[in-house]
Amino acid sequence: MALAAKLKELRLKKGMSLQELGDAVGASKAHIWDLEQKRATNPTVELLTKLSNALGTSIADLVGEDPASPDDEPEVLAMWRNLKALSDEDRETIKIMMDRLRKRD
Repeated sequence: MALAAKLKELRLKKGMSLQELGDAVGASKAHIWDLEQKRATNPTVELLTKLSNALGTSIADLVGEDPASPDDEPEVLAMWRNLKALSDEDRETIKIMMDRLRKRD
């Protein structure tokens, strides 16, 4: 799940308004809205840390990169585990391949 959807889901689950979450993390209501609507797509690590703390989750889960998430397919989890065992050079090669595949779409 992408940041926008996860952010909104967790905010609503906590019963927080856009303003309340913004106040909790030192951001504007408009900026939280922009993050949830994918209008802002590159939040700082500092903001991600504050958001994850306010919402009671990890940064990895918030941005959808938690390999332990129950929402991920088993095949994706297996690929994640295998990736950790590769050399830095092999991981860089796979990163280049993924970047090229994403650009095809």
